[in-house]
Amino acid sequence: MELVNTHCHTGFCGHGEGEVSEYARIAHEAGLTTLAFTDHYPLTPAFDPAEYLSVLPCDMPAYIEAVQQEKERYRDMDVLLGVELDYLGAFEDRDDWQDGLDAFDLVLGSVHFVDAWPFDDPAQRGAWDEEGAPDRIWSRYVDLWCDAASDSSLRFDVMSHPDLAKKFGHYPSFDLAPLYRRMADAANAGGRMIEVNTSGSYYACKEMFPALPLLEEFRRAEVPMTIGTDSHEPRHVARDIDKAYKAAYEAGYKEITVPTSGRGRRSIRL
Repeated sequence: MELVNTHCHTGFCGHGEGEVSEYARIAHEAGLTTLAFTDHYPLTPAFDPAEYLSVLPCDMPAYIEAVQQEKERYRDMDVLLGVELDYLGAFEDRDDWQDGLDAFDLVLGSVHFVDAWPFDDPAQRGAWDEEGAPDRIWSRYVDLWCDAASDSSLRFDVMSHPDLAKKFGHYPSFDLAPLYRRMADAANAGGRMIEVNTSGSYYACKEMFPALPLLEEFRRAEVPMTIGTDSHEPRHVARDIDKAYKAAYEAGYKEITVPTSGRGRRSIRL
């Protein structure tokens, strides 16, 4: 079966490694038919003071040009120019933050900040250990995620790593099932896709994003599903794609939806 990866990060992000050309070469050698580059859309210094999380605005033209070069080089692999765009809710401080997104084949929507706090940042994870924190953080994270997913005016094609709040292995005291249903219904209402993101298996949670019960809810709500490895190093560009296919099938999906150049879609039967 053909392999696709619709989520990867390069050295253009402060926390990524490797050149765009290296990712494309390794992906092509691994037999991928689709590779989407999705470096993080610029954040302001208020959210990225160390210039670690996102592409610097001055580097965006070079990032776009680098991906366009690989589009031309690998005509037998659909190379997508994409970005991962953080939803900041009421704390959004970027002027005209959705302007210019039509230039991209793919926009991943993500929630990494809970009321301006980067909840998945290892350097700031201590707040998770406060009394009652998992309940508060999970509840607020799901509220924000559903706001982002359900708002069809926002240019999010795919909602990435849906249950990222589990990254450090912290879970709330309450049943997650009602929250999972809310998330699935929100994604359906907004016309979103979601991804099976293989990177979760390598964090403390030790499982892909999303967990199987949440993936089953997305399938129930008829939310299209795609695959992303969320690779931050070229050697991980094809990591566990086959396992993601298996997880999707176990959740009841019969096909993978694959974004294409020009903002189209196609499907792969499982």
